[in-house]
Amino acid sequence: MGTCHCARCRKLGSSTVVFVGRDQFRLTRGKDMLETIAPPAGSTYMRSFCKACGTSLGEPLSPYDAFPINAQCLDDDPGLRVSYHEFTSDAPAWAPAEQMATG
Repeated sequence: MGTCHCARCRKLGSSTVVFVGRDQFRLTRGKDMLETIAPPAGSTYMRSFCKACGTSLGEPLSPYDAFPINAQCLDDDPGLRVSYHEFTSDAPAWAPAEQMATG
């Protein structure tokens, strides 16, 4: 589990993500309710969101072996805590430094 501070992740509302392996993830329902946004040039991941409520989901339809899922979407505690931060130089000035501490 990690937090990305890049503008794209922050604006999509899914900056804290859990990376899951393709073999450990199964979408059990609602695939028809997913909408996907293509990534801008230079970005890897497409982003998906729920057509019904607009929640950013991460990338459950990714073709990669491991992909991010928005931690805010998880119903249960995944038993993980934020262990890294990336693109911290892109964090907004109002983000407290202690927010980027891991432990």
